Amino acid sequence: MGQTVTLNRLLSIRSKLKERGRTVVFTNGCFDLIHKGHLDYLKKSKSFGDVLIVAVNSDSSVRKVKGKGRPILPQKDRAEIIAALEPVDYVFIFNEETPLRVINVLKPDILVKGADYRLSEIVGAREVKSWGGRVKRVKLTQGRGTREIIQTILRDFSRS
Repeated sequence: MGQTVTLNRLLSIRSKLKERGRTVVFTNGCFDLIHKGHLDYLKKSKSFGDVLIVAVNSDSSVRKVKGKGRPILPQKDRAEIIAALEPVDYVFIFNEETPLRVINVLKPDILVKGADYRLSEIVGAREVKSWGGRVKRVKLTQGRGTREIIQTILRDFSRS
């Protein structure tokens, strides 16, 4: 089971992991309404290295990225749920719209995003490559997405 930590604590952890030669994988997302697609994505992300760090968008960040009505689950709940998943080692909440600042501070060895992003669209890709890191794109699980879940709920429960 992973831990929810502050960015300052994570910087200390990252330093020790680097000293030990551990490969640090980083990914980020809103992770609102956790579903199988998220789990598949996190399992694949972890397979690229030794330690998986997940940055979860804060509530205000999700609103900026996803719009009105989101997130459905509050940031603390989303972070704790992600931390409880087996592939995840560390979770922290970030407030910005993108994780660029965090990526530059943590300097992960591997940056992971969904294959729905082109390499040129992945925030932090250029920076990670500049220090010798790698960028991986993970194919998403078809038909498993938060938007699809919300649409199903609205369709099926608006009739009752």
